[in-house]
Amino acid sequence: MVASLALVGCSAGSKTNDAEPDTSLTVGLLATPGNLDYTTTAGAAIPQALLYNVYEGLVKLNNDGKIIPLLASAWTVSDDGLVYDFTLQEGVTFSDGSPFTAESVKFSLERVKDNWTANGPAYLDPIDSIEAVSDTEARITLSKPSNSWLFNMSGPVGTMFTESGIADLATAPVGTGPYTVSSFKTGDNLTLVANPDYWGEAPYMSDVTLRYFTDATAQTNALLSGDVNLVAGISQFQLVDQFKSNADFQVLEGASTGEVTLSMNNASEAFSDVRVRQAVMYAIDRQAVMDTVNSGFGLLIGSMVPPTDPWYDASLTDLYPYDPAKATALLSAAGVSDLTVAFNIPNLPYAVAGAQVVKDQLSKVGITANVTSLEFPAVWLDDVFKNHDYDMSLIMHSEPRDITAFAAPTYYAGYNSPAVMAKFAAADAADPKAYVELMKEATTTMAEDAAADWLYLQPAISLADADLVGVPKNTPSLSLDLSTIAR
Repeated sequence: MVASLALVGCSAGSKTNDAEPDTSLTVGLLATPGNLDYTTTAGAAIPQALLYNVYEGLVKLNNDGKIIPLLASAWTVSDDGLVYDFTLQEGVTFSDGSPFTAESVKFSLERVKDNWTANGPAYLDPIDSIEAVSDTEARITLSKPSNSWLFNMSGPVGTMFTESGIADLATAPVGTGPYTVSSFKTGDNLTLVANPDYWGEAPYMSDVTLRYFTDATAQTNALLSGDVNLVAGISQFQLVDQFKSNADFQVLEGASTGEVTLSMNNASEAFSDVRVRQAVMYAIDRQAVMDTVNSGFGLLIGSMVPPTDPWYDASLTDLYPYDPAKATALLSAAGVSDLTVAFNIPNLPYAVAGAQVVKDQLSKVGITANVTSLEFPAVWLDDVFKNHDYDMSLIMHSEPRDITAFAAPTYYAGYNSPAVMAKFAAADAADPKAYVELMKEATTTMAEDAAADWLYLQPAISLADADLVGVPKNTPSLSLDLSTIAR
Protein backbone atom coordinates (compact mmCIF):
# COMPACT_ATOMS: atom_id res chain seq x y z
CA MET A 1 0.00 0.00 0.00
CA VAL A 2 2.85 2.39 0.83
CA ALA A 3 4.41 1.67 -2.56
CA SER A 4 1.14 2.22 -4.38
CA LEU A 5 0.55 5.50 -2.55
CA ALA A 6 3.99 6.71 -3.60
CA LEU A 7 3.27 5.82 -7.22
CA VAL A 8 -0.15 7.44 -7.07
CA GLY A 9 1.38 10.59 -5.63
CA CYS A 10 3.97 10.74 -8.43
CA SER A 11 1.44 10.16 -11.19
CA ALA A 12 -0.97 12.70 -9.71
CA GLY A 13 1.78 15.31 -9.51
CA SER A 14 2.95 14.82 -13.10
CA LYS A 15 -0.62 14.67 -14.43
CA THR A 16 -1.50 18.05 -12.93
CA ASN A 17 1.75 19.75 -13.92
CA ASP A 18 3.01 20.18 -10.37
CA ALA A 19 -0.39 21.31 -9.09
CA GLU A 20 -1.34 20.11 -5.66
CA PRO A 21 -3.01 16.69 -5.82
CA ASP A 22 -6.66 16.50 -4.83
CA THR A 23 -6.65 15.19 -1.29
CA SER A 24 -10.28 15.88 -0.47
CA LEU A 25 -12.84 13.10 -0.56
CA THR A 26 -16.63 13.15 -0.31
CA VAL A 27 -18.45 9.90 0.42
CA GLY A 28 -22.17 9.34 -0.09
CA LEU A 29 -23.88 7.19 2.54
CA LEU A 30 -27.47 6.36 3.48
CA ALA A 31 -27.69 5.46 7.19
CA THR A 32 -26.99 8.62 9.17
CA PRO A 33 -25.72 8.73 12.77
CA GLY A 34 -28.10 10.31 15.28
CA ASN A 35 -25.04 11.27 17.33
CA LEU A 36 -21.38 10.21 17.58
CA ASP A 37 -21.50 8.07 20.73
CA TYR A 38 -21.47 4.37 19.89
CA THR A 39 -21.05 3.41 23.54
CA THR A 40 -24.73 4.21 24.18
CA THR A 41 -26.26 4.38 20.69
CA ALA A 42 -26.75 1.16 18.72
CA GLY A 43 -26.46 0.71 14.98
CA ALA A 44 -23.78 0.60 12.33
CA ALA A 45 -23.75 4.24 11.19
CA ILE A 46 -21.52 5.63 13.97
CA PRO A 47 -18.78 2.97 13.89
CA GLN A 48 -18.90 3.07 10.08
CA ALA A 49 -17.70 6.66 10.29
CA LEU A 50 -15.50 6.63 13.39
CA LEU A 51 -14.04 3.15 13.95
CA TYR A 52 -10.41 2.92 12.69
CA ASN A 53 -10.73 6.52 11.42
CA VAL A 54 -11.13 8.53 14.64
CA TYR A 55 -11.05 5.73 17.20
CA GLU A 56 -8.63 2.81 17.35
CA GLY A 57 -8.25 -0.35 19.42
CA LEU A 58 -5.44 -2.74 20.19
CA VAL A 59 -6.30 -4.73 17.06
CA LYS A 60 -8.33 -4.27 13.89
CA LEU A 61 -9.68 -6.36 11.03
CA ASN A 62 -8.03 -5.95 7.67
CA ASN A 63 -10.13 -6.03 4.51
CA ASP A 64 -9.89 -9.83 4.41
CA GLY A 65 -11.31 -10.11 7.93
CA LYS A 66 -8.02 -11.07 9.59
CA ILE A 67 -7.03 -9.74 13.02
CA ILE A 68 -3.95 -7.54 12.72
CA PRO A 69 -2.07 -5.30 15.21
CA LEU A 70 -3.07 -1.66 15.65
CA LEU A 71 -2.35 0.10 18.95
CA ALA A 72 -0.80 -3.17 20.11
CA SER A 73 2.35 -3.87 18.11
CA ALA A 74 2.36 -7.52 19.26
CA TRP A 75 0.92 -9.90 21.86
CA THR A 76 1.49 -13.30 23.39
CA VAL A 77 -0.98 -15.80 24.85
CA SER A 78 -0.32 -18.14 27.76
CA ASP A 79 -0.51 -21.90 27.23
CA ASP A 80 -3.83 -22.12 29.05
CA GLY A 81 -5.33 -19.39 26.82
CA LEU A 82 -6.11 -17.08 29.73
CA VAL A 83 -3.38 -14.44 29.81
CA TYR A 84 -2.79 -12.01 26.92
CA ASP A 85 0.26 -9.77 27.15
CA PHE A 86 0.11 -6.82 24.75
CA THR A 87 3.07 -4.69 23.75
CA LEU A 88 1.80 -1.22 22.88
CA GLN A 89 2.92 1.18 20.18
CA GLU A 90 5.14 3.92 21.60
CA GLY A 91 4.65 7.65 21.21
CA VAL A 92 0.90 7.47 20.65
CA THR A 93 -1.26 10.38 21.77
CA PHE A 94 -4.98 11.07 21.69
CA SER A 95 -6.18 13.99 19.59
CA ASP A 96 -6.47 16.14 22.73
CA GLY A 97 -2.76 15.57 23.47
CA SER A 98 -3.26 12.96 26.20
CA PRO A 99 -0.77 10.08 26.06
CA PHE A 100 -1.94 6.57 25.19
CA THR A 101 -0.53 4.07 27.70
CA ALA A 102 -1.45 0.78 29.31
CA GLU A 103 -3.52 2.81 31.79
CA SER A 104 -5.63 3.91 28.81
CA VAL A 105 -6.24 0.24 28.00
CA LYS A 106 -7.31 -0.46 31.58
CA PHE A 107 -9.56 2.61 31.73
CA SER A 108 -11.21 1.99 28.36
CA LEU A 109 -12.00 -1.69 28.78
CA GLU A 110 -13.17 -1.38 32.39
CA ARG A 111 -15.67 1.30 31.27
CA VAL A 112 -17.43 -1.12 28.94
CA LYS A 113 -19.15 -3.13 31.68
CA ASP A 114 -20.69 -0.16 33.49
CA ASN A 115 -20.89 2.59 30.88
CA TRP A 116 -21.78 0.90 27.59
CA THR A 117 -25.39 0.15 26.64
CA ALA A 118 -24.89 -0.51 22.92
CA ASN A 119 -22.71 -2.30 20.36
CA GLY A 120 -21.97 -5.43 22.36
CA PRO A 121 -20.69 -4.69 25.88
CA ALA A 122 -21.21 -8.39 26.73
CA TYR A 123 -18.51 -9.22 24.18
CA LEU A 124 -15.93 -8.41 26.86
CA ASP A 125 -17.51 -10.57 29.58
CA PRO A 126 -14.64 -13.11 29.38
CA ILE A 127 -12.23 -10.50 30.80
CA ASP A 128 -11.40 -11.11 34.46
CA SER A 129 -8.76 -8.44 35.04
CA ILE A 130 -6.72 -5.78 33.26
CA GLU A 131 -3.28 -4.75 34.45
CA ALA A 132 -0.99 -1.93 33.36
CA VAL A 133 2.37 -3.70 33.70
CA SER A 134 4.21 -0.65 32.37
CA ASP A 135 3.37 2.28 30.11
CA THR A 136 3.80 0.06 27.05
CA GLU A 137 2.69 -3.31 28.43
CA ALA A 138 -0.88 -4.32 29.18
CA ARG A 139 -1.92 -7.69 30.57
CA ILE A 140 -5.48 -8.94 30.13
CA THR A 141 -6.51 -12.08 32.00
CA LEU A 142 -9.64 -13.99 31.05
CA SER A 143 -11.87 -15.88 33.45
CA LYS A 144 -12.05 -18.71 30.92
CA PRO A 145 -10.61 -19.37 27.47
CA SER A 146 -12.52 -17.52 24.75
CA ASN A 147 -12.38 -18.06 21.02
CA SER A 148 -14.24 -14.86 20.24
CA TRP A 149 -13.06 -12.12 22.57
CA LEU A 150 -10.00 -10.96 20.60
CA PHE A 151 -12.07 -10.86 17.41
CA ASN A 152 -14.63 -8.77 19.29
CA MET A 153 -11.85 -6.45 20.42
CA SER A 154 -11.51 -5.39 16.78
CA GLY A 155 -14.97 -3.82 17.00
CA PRO A 156 -16.39 -0.85 18.91
CA VAL A 157 -15.96 -2.43 22.39
CA GLY A 158 -12.19 -2.50 21.85
CA THR A 159 -12.03 1.29 21.40
CA MET A 160 -9.40 3.15 23.38
CA PHE A 161 -10.48 6.32 25.19
CA THR A 162 -8.78 8.86 27.39
CA GLU A 163 -10.34 10.02 30.67
CA SER A 164 -10.28 13.63 29.53
CA GLY A 165 -12.07 12.75 26.30
CA ILE A 166 -15.29 11.11 27.47
CA ALA A 167 -17.17 14.21 28.59
CA ASP A 168 -19.02 14.66 25.30
CA LEU A 169 -18.77 11.51 23.21
CA ALA A 170 -21.98 12.37 21.32
CA THR A 171 -20.51 15.45 19.64
CA ALA A 172 -16.75 15.62 20.28
CA PRO A 173 -14.96 12.26 19.87
CA VAL A 174 -11.36 12.07 21.07
CA GLY A 175 -9.35 9.18 19.67
CA THR A 176 -5.90 8.11 18.49
CA GLY A 177 -6.88 7.61 14.85
CA PRO A 178 -5.67 9.17 11.59
CA TYR A 179 -8.62 11.58 11.52
CA THR A 180 -10.43 13.91 13.90
CA VAL A 181 -14.00 15.22 13.68
CA SER A 182 -14.14 18.73 12.22
CA SER A 183 -17.92 19.20 12.05
CA PHE A 184 -21.14 17.21 12.33
CA LYS A 185 -24.60 18.19 11.14
CA THR A 186 -27.11 15.51 12.09
CA GLY A 187 -28.80 13.98 9.08
CA ASP A 188 -26.64 15.91 6.61
CA ASN A 189 -22.87 15.49 6.87
CA LEU A 190 -19.87 14.61 8.99
CA THR A 191 -16.46 16.06 8.14
CA LEU A 192 -13.17 14.48 9.20
CA VAL A 193 -9.73 16.06 8.87
CA ALA A 194 -6.33 14.40 9.03
CA ASN A 195 -4.88 14.24 12.53
CA PRO A 196 -1.58 16.19 12.31
CA ASP A 197 -0.19 14.30 15.31
CA TYR A 198 -1.15 10.81 14.19
CA TRP A 199 1.33 8.21 15.40
CA GLY A 200 1.18 6.08 12.24
CA GLU A 201 1.38 6.65 8.50
CA ALA A 202 -0.51 9.82 7.60
CA PRO A 203 -3.60 9.24 5.45
CA TYR A 204 -3.48 10.40 1.84
CA MET A 205 -6.81 12.22 2.11
CA SER A 206 -6.45 15.44 4.09
CA ASP A 207 -10.18 15.79 4.65
CA VAL A 208 -13.17 13.51 4.16
CA THR A 209 -16.81 14.59 4.14
CA LEU A 210 -19.44 11.93 4.71
CA ARG A 211 -22.70 13.12 3.12
CA TYR A 212 -25.93 11.40 4.13
CA PHE A 213 -28.76 10.80 1.68
CA THR A 214 -32.26 9.45 2.26
CA ASP A 215 -32.66 8.46 -1.39
CA ALA A 216 -30.33 6.10 -3.30
CA THR A 217 -31.09 7.80 -6.62
CA ALA A 218 -29.99 11.17 -5.24
CA GLN A 219 -26.91 9.43 -3.86
CA THR A 220 -25.84 8.07 -7.26
CA ASN A 221 -26.80 11.29 -9.05
CA ALA A 222 -24.40 13.10 -6.71
CA LEU A 223 -21.65 10.76 -7.87
CA LEU A 224 -22.48 11.38 -11.54
CA SER A 225 -22.41 15.15 -11.01
CA GLY A 226 -19.13 15.08 -9.08
CA ASP A 227 -20.63 16.17 -5.77
CA VAL A 228 -19.42 12.93 -4.18
CA ASN A 229 -16.47 10.74 -5.14
CA LEU A 230 -17.50 7.45 -3.57
CA VAL A 231 -20.80 5.73 -2.85
CA ALA A 232 -19.98 3.14 -0.22
CA GLY A 233 -22.45 0.27 -0.10
CA ILE A 234 -25.05 0.95 -2.80
CA SER A 235 -28.48 -0.23 -1.68
CA GLN A 236 -30.46 -0.14 -4.94
CA PHE A 237 -28.59 -2.33 -7.37
CA GLN A 238 -30.64 -1.41 -10.43
CA LEU A 239 -28.66 1.85 -10.30
CA VAL A 240 -25.32 0.06 -10.84
CA ASP A 241 -25.55 -0.66 -14.59
CA GLN A 242 -25.17 2.99 -15.63
CA PHE A 243 -21.68 3.01 -14.09
CA LYS A 244 -20.34 -0.26 -15.53
CA SER A 245 -19.58 1.13 -18.98
CA ASN A 246 -18.65 4.65 -17.84
CA ALA A 247 -14.87 5.10 -17.86
CA ASP A 248 -15.09 7.89 -15.29
CA PHE A 249 -16.17 5.44 -12.58
CA GLN A 250 -15.42 2.02 -11.17
CA VAL A 251 -17.73 -0.61 -9.69
CA LEU A 252 -16.25 -2.48 -6.73
CA GLU A 253 -17.79 -5.79 -5.69
CA GLY A 254 -16.86 -7.46 -2.42
CA ALA A 255 -18.08 -9.55 0.50
CA SER A 256 -20.38 -8.34 3.26
CA THR A 257 -21.50 -9.40 6.73
CA GLY A 258 -24.88 -7.69 6.28
CA GLU A 259 -27.70 -10.14 6.92
CA VAL A 260 -31.01 -8.59 5.79
CA THR A 261 -33.30 -9.88 8.51
CA LEU A 262 -37.07 -10.17 8.81
CA SER A 263 -37.29 -9.95 12.59
CA MET A 264 -40.19 -11.49 14.47
CA ASN A 265 -40.67 -10.46 18.09
CA ASN A 266 -40.57 -13.90 19.70
CA ALA A 267 -41.86 -12.37 22.93
CA SER A 268 -44.96 -10.82 21.36
CA GLU A 269 -48.35 -12.48 21.42
CA ALA A 270 -48.29 -12.77 17.63
CA PHE A 271 -45.08 -14.79 17.41
CA SER A 272 -44.62 -16.57 20.74
CA ASP A 273 -45.73 -19.83 19.05
CA VAL A 274 -42.93 -21.37 16.97
CA ARG A 275 -45.49 -22.69 14.48
CA VAL A 276 -46.58 -19.16 13.62
CA ARG A 277 -42.97 -18.09 13.07
CA GLN A 278 -42.39 -21.15 10.91
CA ALA A 279 -45.51 -20.29 8.94
CA VAL A 280 -43.99 -16.90 8.13
CA MET A 281 -40.82 -18.63 6.98
CA TYR A 282 -42.75 -20.79 4.49
CA ALA A 283 -44.90 -17.85 3.38
CA ILE A 284 -41.96 -15.71 2.25
CA ASP A 285 -40.34 -16.18 -1.14
CA ARG A 286 -36.89 -14.87 -0.24
CA GLN A 287 -35.67 -15.00 -3.83
CA ALA A 288 -38.54 -12.73 -4.85
CA VAL A 289 -37.68 -10.29 -2.05
CA MET A 290 -34.02 -10.21 -3.08
CA ASP A 291 -34.89 -9.83 -6.77
CA THR A 292 -37.25 -6.94 -6.07
CA VAL A 293 -34.99 -5.06 -3.67
CA ASN A 294 -31.56 -5.89 -5.11
CA SER A 295 -32.23 -6.75 -8.75
CA GLY A 296 -31.03 -10.25 -7.95
CA PHE A 297 -27.75 -9.20 -6.28
CA GLY A 298 -27.03 -10.96 -3.00
CA LEU A 299 -26.89 -14.46 -1.55
CA LEU A 300 -29.76 -16.38 0.00
CA ILE A 301 -28.95 -17.52 3.54
CA GLY A 302 -30.78 -19.58 6.12
CA SER A 303 -29.12 -18.33 9.29
CA MET A 304 -27.39 -15.25 10.67
CA VAL A 305 -24.04 -16.57 9.45
CA PRO A 306 -22.27 -15.41 6.27
CA PRO A 307 -20.07 -17.81 4.24
CA THR A 308 -16.94 -16.08 5.58
CA ASP A 309 -17.57 -17.54 9.07
CA PRO A 310 -16.19 -21.06 9.64
CA TRP A 311 -19.53 -22.32 11.01
CA TYR A 312 -21.53 -21.35 7.93
CA ASP A 313 -23.95 -24.10 6.89
CA ALA A 314 -25.25 -23.76 3.34
CA SER A 315 -27.88 -26.47 3.89
CA LEU A 316 -29.88 -24.12 6.14
CA THR A 317 -30.71 -22.04 3.07
CA ASP A 318 -33.17 -24.77 2.05
CA LEU A 319 -34.67 -25.36 5.49
CA TYR A 320 -37.81 -23.32 4.74
CA PRO A 321 -38.58 -23.39 1.02
CA TYR A 322 -41.38 -21.18 -0.26
CA ASP A 323 -44.55 -23.14 0.48
CA PRO A 324 -47.71 -21.07 1.17
CA ALA A 325 -49.81 -24.22 1.64
CA LYS A 326 -47.53 -25.40 4.42
CA ALA A 327 -47.66 -21.93 5.98
CA THR A 328 -51.46 -22.05 6.00
CA ALA A 329 -51.44 -25.52 7.56
CA LEU A 330 -49.09 -24.40 10.35
CA LEU A 331 -51.28 -21.40 11.15
CA SER A 332 -54.31 -23.67 11.31
CA ALA A 333 -52.50 -26.11 13.61
CA ALA A 334 -51.62 -23.18 15.89
CA GLY A 335 -55.27 -22.10 15.96
CA VAL A 336 -54.45 -18.79 14.31
CA SER A 337 -56.62 -17.11 11.70
CA ASP A 338 -56.82 -13.55 10.38
CA LEU A 339 -53.62 -12.60 12.18
CA THR A 340 -52.75 -8.88 12.13
CA VAL A 341 -49.23 -7.78 13.01
CA ALA A 342 -47.47 -4.45 13.50
CA PHE A 343 -44.74 -4.36 10.86
CA ASN A 344 -42.52 -1.46 11.98
CA ILE A 345 -39.57 -0.83 9.68
CA PRO A 346 -36.81 1.77 9.37
CA ASN A 347 -37.26 4.33 6.60
CA LEU A 348 -34.33 2.92 4.63
CA PRO A 349 -34.86 2.19 0.93
CA TYR A 350 -34.16 -1.55 1.06
CA ALA A 351 -36.44 -1.98 4.09
CA VAL A 352 -39.30 -0.02 2.53
CA ALA A 353 -39.09 -1.97 -0.74
CA GLY A 354 -38.66 -5.33 0.98
CA ALA A 355 -41.54 -4.74 3.39
CA GLN A 356 -44.00 -4.33 0.52
CA VAL A 357 -43.04 -7.71 -0.94
CA VAL A 358 -43.28 -9.37 2.48
CA LYS A 359 -46.65 -7.71 3.17
CA ASP A 360 -48.07 -8.99 -0.12
CA GLN A 361 -46.80 -12.52 0.41
CA LEU A 362 -48.11 -12.73 3.98
CA SER A 363 -51.55 -11.58 2.85
CA LYS A 364 -51.80 -14.73 0.72
CA VAL A 365 -51.72 -16.92 3.86
CA GLY A 366 -54.08 -14.78 5.91
CA ILE A 367 -51.60 -12.56 7.74
CA THR A 368 -52.19 -8.81 7.59
CA ALA A 369 -48.98 -6.84 8.09
CA ASN A 370 -49.61 -3.19 8.89
CA VAL A 371 -46.47 -1.43 7.71
CA THR A 372 -45.27 1.63 9.59
CA SER A 373 -42.13 3.38 8.38
CA LEU A 374 -40.10 4.84 11.28
CA GLU A 375 -37.36 7.44 11.10
CA PHE A 376 -33.98 5.76 11.26
CA PRO A 377 -31.99 5.73 13.42
CA ALA A 378 -33.69 7.70 16.19
CA VAL A 379 -37.29 6.45 16.18
CA TRP A 380 -36.66 2.90 15.00
CA LEU A 381 -33.92 2.37 17.59
CA ASP A 382 -36.13 3.72 20.35
CA ASP A 383 -39.39 1.96 19.46
CA VAL A 384 -38.18 -1.35 18.04
CA PHE A 385 -34.65 -1.97 19.25
CA LYS A 386 -34.90 -0.47 22.73
CA ASN A 387 -38.57 -0.81 23.71
CA HIS A 388 -39.39 -3.94 21.65
CA ASP A 389 -42.66 -2.28 20.59
CA TYR A 390 -43.31 -4.22 17.38
CA ASP A 391 -44.33 -7.59 15.97
CA MET A 392 -42.21 -7.62 12.82
CA SER A 393 -39.41 -5.51 11.40
CA LEU A 394 -36.92 -5.64 8.54
CA ILE A 395 -33.34 -4.47 9.08
CA MET A 396 -29.84 -5.34 7.94
CA HIS A 397 -27.54 -6.56 10.71
CA SER A 398 -24.03 -5.53 9.70
CA GLU A 399 -22.06 -6.44 12.82
CA PRO A 400 -19.66 -9.34 12.22
CA ARG A 401 -20.30 -12.58 14.12
CA ASP A 402 -23.30 -11.13 15.90
CA ILE A 403 -25.53 -14.20 16.12
CA THR A 404 -24.73 -14.74 19.80
CA ALA A 405 -25.97 -11.23 20.57
CA PHE A 406 -29.13 -11.88 18.55
CA ALA A 407 -29.82 -14.98 20.65
CA ALA A 408 -29.70 -13.13 23.97
CA PRO A 409 -33.20 -13.10 25.58
CA THR A 410 -32.97 -9.35 26.29
CA TYR A 411 -32.26 -8.55 22.63
CA TYR A 412 -35.03 -6.97 20.56
CA ALA A 413 -35.82 -10.30 18.85
CA GLY A 414 -37.05 -11.72 22.16
CA TYR A 415 -35.66 -15.19 21.38
CA ASN A 416 -35.25 -17.07 24.66
CA SER A 417 -33.45 -20.41 24.50
CA PRO A 418 -31.24 -21.25 27.50
CA ALA A 419 -30.02 -24.34 25.64
CA VAL A 420 -28.78 -22.28 22.70
CA MET A 421 -27.09 -19.72 24.95
CA ALA A 422 -25.42 -22.54 26.88
CA LYS A 423 -24.14 -24.02 23.62
CA PHE A 424 -22.73 -20.65 22.52
CA ALA A 425 -20.96 -20.37 25.88
CA ALA A 426 -19.54 -23.88 25.56
CA ALA A 427 -18.38 -23.13 22.02
CA ASP A 428 -16.51 -20.02 23.12
CA ALA A 429 -14.54 -21.97 25.73
CA ALA A 430 -13.90 -25.04 23.57
CA ASP A 431 -10.90 -26.01 21.47
CA PRO A 432 -10.98 -24.59 17.93
CA LYS A 433 -12.47 -27.69 16.28
CA ALA A 434 -15.22 -28.11 18.86
CA TYR A 435 -15.82 -24.36 18.67
CA VAL A 436 -16.89 -24.60 15.03
CA GLU A 437 -19.06 -27.68 15.56
CA LEU A 438 -20.87 -26.22 18.58
CA MET A 439 -21.47 -22.95 16.77
CA LYS A 440 -22.99 -24.89 13.88
CA GLU A 441 -25.27 -26.78 16.27
CA ALA A 442 -26.46 -23.60 18.00
CA THR A 443 -27.11 -21.70 14.78
CA THR A 444 -28.98 -24.69 13.33
CA THR A 445 -31.26 -24.77 16.37
CA MET A 446 -31.99 -21.07 15.97
CA ALA A 447 -32.92 -21.62 12.34
CA GLU A 448 -35.17 -24.56 13.22
CA ASP A 449 -36.83 -22.41 15.90
CA ALA A 450 -37.44 -19.71 13.28
CA ALA A 451 -35.91 -17.13 15.60
CA ALA A 452 -36.00 -14.82 12.57
CA ASP A 453 -36.19 -15.07 8.80
CA TRP A 454 -32.70 -14.25 7.55
CA LEU A 455 -33.68 -13.28 4.04
CA TYR A 456 -30.39 -12.79 2.22
CA LEU A 457 -26.84 -11.53 2.56
CA GLN A 458 -26.35 -8.04 1.22
CA PRO A 459 -23.45 -7.80 -1.25
CA ALA A 460 -20.87 -5.08 -0.79
CA ILE A 461 -20.96 -2.98 -3.96
CA SER A 462 -19.44 0.47 -4.05
CA LEU A 463 -19.20 3.03 -6.83
CA ALA A 464 -16.23 5.37 -7.07
CA ASP A 465 -14.31 7.82 -9.21
CA ALA A 466 -12.05 5.89 -11.56
CA ASP A 467 -8.85 7.32 -10.08
CA LEU A 468 -9.49 6.27 -6.47
CA VAL A 469 -7.33 3.41 -5.19
CA GLY A 470 -7.35 1.58 -1.90
CA VAL A 471 -11.14 1.72 -1.56
CA PRO A 472 -12.15 -1.17 0.74
CA LYS A 473 -14.09 -3.75 -1.29
CA ASN A 474 -15.18 -5.99 1.56
CA THR A 475 -16.96 -5.03 4.77
CA PRO A 476 -15.59 -7.51 7.34
CA SER A 477 -16.08 -4.98 10.15
CA LEU A 478 -18.41 -2.08 10.87
CA SER A 479 -15.75 0.41 9.80
CA LEU A 480 -15.45 2.19 6.49
CA ASP A 481 -11.67 2.39 6.75
CA LEU A 482 -10.69 5.65 5.04
CA SER A 483 -6.99 5.39 5.81
CA THR A 484 -6.20 3.29 2.72
CA ILE A 485 -7.95 5.49 0.14
CA ALA A 486 -5.86 7.58 -2.26
CA ARG A 487 -5.87 8.92 -5.82
